[in-house]
Amino acid sequence: MNTIVNLYSDNSGEIAKFLYSFYGKKFSLPNDLKWERTFDNPIEIADIIGAFIDNKDLFKINMWISLDRGAFINVTENNADKLIRYLYERYPY
Repeated sequence: MNTIVNLYSDNSGEIAKFLYSFYGKKFSLPNDLKWERTFDNPIEIADIIGAFIDNKDLFKINMWISLDRGAFINVTENNADKLIRYLYERYPY
């Protein structure tokens, strides 16, 4: 099972700006209001969750993650730390 990260925004260009700040390169998005990426290693999403929460005030975007097929979790300031801790507990290697 792969881990999925979805970013959504109501504002055109917000996701591309966030991705540029995170990855350090420009992105050409077919749909600039939605972005989805699949990660083979679930631990890899801890960094993007942290960057999302640290920059929540700068970008008008929402993040949803899926660790299990068909179940998505909305990442918020209230649950981000617990989600990152859970990732390292569930996938210790």
